[in-house]
Amino acid sequence: MTSVEVRKESEDSGDSGPSGYAAARLRLLQEEARSGPPRRSALAELTDGWLNGLFGAGVADLGTSPGELRGVSLIAVGGYGRGELSPRSDLDLLLLHDGGADAAAIASLADRIWYPVWDLGLALDHSVRTPGEARKTAADDLKVQLGLLDARHIAGDLGLTAAMRTSVLADWRNQAPKRLPELRELCEERAVRQGELSHLLEPDLKEARGGLRDATALRAVAASWLADAPREGLAEARRALLDVRDALHLTTGRATDRLTLQEQDQVAAELGLLDADTLLRQVYEAARTVAYAGDVTWREVGRVLRARRARPRLRGLLGGGKGAVTAAERSPLAEGVVEQDGEVVLARAARPERDPVLPLRAAAAAAQAGLPLSLHAVRRMAAAVRPLPTPWPAEARSQLVTLLGAGRPTVQVWEALEAEGLITRLLPDWERVRCRPQRNAVHTWTVDRHLVETAVRAAELTRRVGRPDLLLVAALLHDIGKGWPGDHSVAGEIIARDVAARVGFDRGDVTVLACLVRHHLLLVETATRRDLDDPATVKSVADAVGSTGTLELLHALTEADALATGPAAWSSWRGSLVADLVKRVAAELAGGTGDEYAEGVGEGGGSGSVLAPVPASAEQERLAVEAVRTGAPVLGLRAEAVGGALGPVAGAEQPEPLGVELLVAVPEQGGVLPAVAGVLAMHRLTVRTAELRAVELPEGMSGSALMLQWWVAAEYGSLPQATRLRADLVRALDGSLDIAARLAERDAAYPRRRGTVAPPPRVTVASAGSRRATVIEVRAQDAPGLLHRIGRALEAAGVRVRSAHVSTLGANAVDAFYVTGADGAPLSGERAAGVARGVEEALRA
Repeated sequence: MTSVEVRKESEDSGDSGPSGYAAARLRLLQEEARSGPPRRSALAELTDGWLNGLFGAGVADLGTSPGELRGVSLIAVGGYGRGELSPRSDLDLLLLHDGGADAAAIASLADRIWYPVWDLGLALDHSVRTPGEARKTAADDLKVQLGLLDARHIAGDLGLTAAMRTSVLADWRNQAPKRLPELRELCEERAVRQGELSHLLEPDLKEARGGLRDATALRAVAASWLADAPREGLAEARRALLDVRDALHLTTGRATDRLTLQEQDQVAAELGLLDADTLLRQVYEAARTVAYAGDVTWREVGRVLRARRARPRLRGLLGGGKGAVTAAERSPLAEGVVEQDGEVVLARAARPERDPVLPLRAAAAAAQAGLPLSLHAVRRMAAAVRPLPTPWPAEARSQLVTLLGAGRPTVQVWEALEAEGLITRLLPDWERVRCRPQRNAVHTWTVDRHLVETAVRAAELTRRVGRPDLLLVAALLHDIGKGWPGDHSVAGEIIARDVAARVGFDRGDVTVLACLVRHHLLLVETATRRDLDDPATVKSVADAVGSTGTLELLHALTEADALATGPAAWSSWRGSLVADLVKRVAAELAGGTGDEYAEGVGEGGGSGSVLAPVPASAEQERLAVEAVRTGAPVLGLRAEAVGGALGPVAGAEQPEPLGVELLVAVPEQGGVLPAVAGVLAMHRLTVRTAELRAVELPEGMSGSALMLQWWVAAEYGSLPQATRLRADLVRALDGSLDIAARLAERDAAYPRRRGTVAPPPRVTVASAGSRRATVIEVRAQDAPGLLHRIGRALEAAGVRVRSAHVSTLGANAVDAFYVTGADGAPLSGERAAGVARGVEEALRA
């Protein structure tokens, strides 16, 4: 039965009053075959007919025929104006008059409409105004103006309604530069007050961020003609939220927008869904679509308003004319990625169809810079980019770690990738945890957002661990088993092994990641539920963890997981219990496994003295001989690794190199490390890994040489020529090139964006690192010139760098420098501590 048929049946029965409308309304709401937009539209049409009848009857009682009445109309506004009546929706009505009719007559007409609505028990939001009064009220009250944007004629003078609509829309568009910032502020305040719809266990479908209010705000932005929301999926998301609200009204019999836990099963059944979790996932997906559309739209509004404000200033500075407005500046961030007008976009030369790493590179650059990814860039990549090979190339793995290590900006970038389906294409196992609710009051977030939040928290703890890349990836995967039958830690271990291998970690790292996922609850559960004085308790944890390195990672993961869960999941008391357990387990492992640093361990896999020259490959020997013979540095640049002591170990599993190999042989002298590192930074080369050692020369040849083996990559663009690098290195070593000044000038001209305050650098002395040298360990945020600054600080401390081992894991530098005094002996404890403090202060400056 259509709404017209329902209304006609009511009219034919001779009952056009409240009881006839109520009966027809009830029949409409009980029709199982009709739901969603058709029912809302039919209910609005039925209500229109009833109110039209009330209006006509009221006019007739005034002694005037409805056709003769001029200057009065009945208008639906707000949700009713949009024709979206849920079963228990308010009726938002405006009785508009031109002021020509008698005030008492208008009041009597209003009563003849309002009272029947109240008699039926329907909620009513009503007003009686002239067009001038309506416009003035709208100017004073943003919510009134938003309601009037959806004004729709019901009865009376159609011309009056049309004129009022035209004037209200004109006012809205003229006042948009002022009203839209107010609307944005209103949305942000509501989000703080109500929370995020896409994560709440008992969400308010209307008021929470990503809810129906935000969808209405996006309609208002579009009506301003200043910007428009992304259309793809938005109408479907809005419809899904309205459908859930309809079902909520029908099951509760109340006008409510809050989807409480006790009502979710009934609402799911009303919608024909499997269960309450399925319902919440549907709600969360819709809310994310609305929220993401809002983020994109408000950025566009801000861009347009900034451009409008800047245009008069530019015309004034440049003398006016259309040519005064120039294109937005584009600043390079990474290969194929630039910043433009506060967003990260693709470079003009970018080719997503040929560059499968581009989405991760763009995302990492955006997160590190604290900038959003532009909608156009994300959609272009989603449409054109090819799948990554299996296993991933090293650059892709590094960019993932860099993205995860960016801290809070990671969230908005991750959401942008997820909105266009790129996350599940990169990590197919993500689909099972995406939008998955956690029915535990301790948890603040859905499973997928909790995993990202854990990575955000882990980024703050990267200075505490030797492998920040493993910590960040473990944070992302630790609950990946949720949604599978059984213990999620057990299921997660299996998934984590598969994901880690696909991402390109070697067998050892895969084992560590699987262990971290399997035992991510071990420390907190043992510390809070077991007797730590029982040796069996400590031994069981030690047996599960296996090494102090893994224990270090598990400790940081435990804290990050708890902090990302919610305020009730972590406290100083829990933290102290876990720290006590970790201390006991570390002692157990150190006593039985010899896992602590020993001479030759952690120094590239070699054995023996790190200060003794090491055998060189033929290529390295050739470079070293030429450097000693000429007394000048010699460079070799190649894309493939070379064998030998400084190259891959034969028969061992090696991760794929990242970048190209640069060999630098230099006659042994002071200042080599800061000079080489500074020259590379000047040429915008990022150091991924590096080794510095003395090398053996052929028998009978005097002198000594230092060999630096670097894996480098261009920040963007092509690699510089080796001849240019060598020329600058010669000048740096003889003191004619002021590297520090050159780097400072470049940074002043092109300041680098940083999206978040990175954890402070941590410089320590590894007491058991070596018997022949002092090991200074540096953990810091990677940045251009970082290694140059470290080298200068070590030079300023008056120590000799005899060996160096540099690793860049994502955006984290994890470096070890083997230093001695001028006499070639290790430093005293007090002096070593002073050197470490000096390096740390130099990096903090």
